[in-house]
Amino acid sequence: MSVSTDQSAMPAHDEQAPVDVEQVVGHDEQVPAPEAVTEEPQAPEEPQITFADLGLDEKIVRKLAQNGVTTPFPIQAATIPDAISGRDILGRGRTGSGKTLSFGLPLLTRLAGGHTEKKRPRGVILTPTRELAMQVSDALQPYGDVLGLKLKVVCGGTSMGNQIYALERGVDILVATPGRLRDIINRGACSLDKVEVAVLDEADQMADLGFLPEVTELLDLVPTGGQRMLFSATMENEIGTLVKRYLNNPVSHEVDAAQGAVTTMTHHVLVVKPKDKAPVTAAIAARKGRTIIFVRTQLGADRVAEQLCDSGVRADALHGGMTQGARTRTLADFKDGYVNVLVATDVAARGIHVDGIDLVLNVDPAGDHKDYLHRSGRTARAGQSGTVVSLALPHQRRQIFRLMEDAGVDASRHIVGGAGQFDEDVARITGARSLTEVQAESAANSAKQAEREVADLTRELERLQRRAAELREDADRLTAKAARERGEDPEAAVQAKAEAEAAVEAESAAQPEVSLPAQTARAAEDDDTQRRSTYRDERGNYERRDRRDDRGGRSFERNDRNDRGDRGGDRGGFNRDRRDDRGGF
Repeated sequence: MSVSTDQSAMPAHDEQAPVDVEQVVGHDEQVPAPEAVTEEPQAPEEPQITFADLGLDEKIVRKLAQNGVTTPFPIQAATIPDAISGRDILGRGRTGSGKTLSFGLPLLTRLAGGHTEKKRPRGVILTPTRELAMQVSDALQPYGDVLGLKLKVVCGGTSMGNQIYALERGVDILVATPGRLRDIINRGACSLDKVEVAVLDEADQMADLGFLPEVTELLDLVPTGGQRMLFSATMENEIGTLVKRYLNNPVSHEVDAAQGAVTTMTHHVLVVKPKDKAPVTAAIAARKGRTIIFVRTQLGADRVAEQLCDSGVRADALHGGMTQGARTRTLADFKDGYVNVLVATDVAARGIHVDGIDLVLNVDPAGDHKDYLHRSGRTARAGQSGTVVSLALPHQRRQIFRLMEDAGVDASRHIVGGAGQFDEDVARITGARSLTEVQAESAANSAKQAEREVADLTRELERLQRRAAELREDADRLTAKAARERGEDPEAAVQAKAEAEAAVEAESAAQPEVSLPAQTARAAEDDDTQRRSTYRDERGNYERRDRRDDRGGRSFERNDRNDRGDRGGDRGGFNRDRRDDRGGF
């Protein structure tokens, strides 16, 4: 497939390149000896900040070290000291920059050692989606355990009764979505009058989803004078209103703000024809590694996931139309590697926090630059590298490049001329593989699975054969024992039984072989014949000719029942006169 590439040149960084002394200075000039160079004073390196330097509880620091986390991210190093001191925080950073621990660890430290009343949490974290609430809770729960603090997720799609029961027993920190928390408060199962620290995570998405009325309603229930922390990837006018209304002289910290130009993330646009969009999507999805594909609608997510599965790609869909249990299982399969490709909608964009996602593929364009940034934030997380690829139909090129310009993204453009093999550049960027290769790999995996099933069936057959031999021996032994009890020759009895069985098998083998359809037809014919002989149609109803009394086996025909009088009739013997009176029964 022919591919033309129109890629903007990246700015050179010659000033950062290592300098060769021999190339800069001529050989005839005097160059200081290597020893002299090494003895020149060097600028002292800046000491590396650790979590122990930020004022966190010692138990949290030890738990972080056990988990292999010792060096904070920039936003964590900047935010945690101010948050521990009780200052209101306004944090601005892209998803994946480490905001959860930025507000979570100070929150845990400030609440450690306090007392929580029933139905009155002391800390609340508001998130826009169920998945994000669960992700935040999972991230903070290990550190809450070492401090003896209880966390509870309160969100839709899960049992409200279980959440109310937990609140009645006492919960220190609630991680909640606004709608469900409001419902629980209206039921009288929770009160926010003891909240000391309130956190808004992903505030801009709450505004996008229309949750600000619920958010303001909940924040109005929180006592004044407590600590407020607001974190968001972007800041809009509505977010500014929240800041002015609820934050008191906040300290602002901004890391990787509202733009996607992260040094470890690259952006590319593939211009494809409509007929090539599905094959190109499948070829890219067939790459090795974890991939997230974003589409606009729930039906689109299901359709693309089904098409990829038909192509041999292990894919699954994730969107708001699924039950919470199904969404949780799908996300778990993606994390555990059972599914390589996740096809998601924008609603699920911020709830997907999975490490190791190195490619985001936008099959449908994002609605605006904020959605594009949220999609892109699924990759290149925590300092890792990642690639964002967007498919664009010819008439969508201007729209997508304008969107990326608003997002502050410098993307390269590649025109894909067909649905066959990619050229080396595009294959290198996306890791795309041919569908033939994927199908061959899928067929090989299926063959291995079939071989494993054959091996299992062989072992089962051998077991059953051994079992049959043991039963045969038991049958011969019992036959001989029965013959001895009758005073007969045991060996002769066993021999006669074997000959009888051999005769039956020979008779069965001598019968002509009947195909399965013929056997089915014959069985149906025999069944129909038996049914006709057993039932007859009388005035539109079936009646058995013979009815046997289970207790005595006697024949209860009509005349016999009439001869015995009312007793038989009362027990179900309907004579002709009574049937006529009842309309023909």
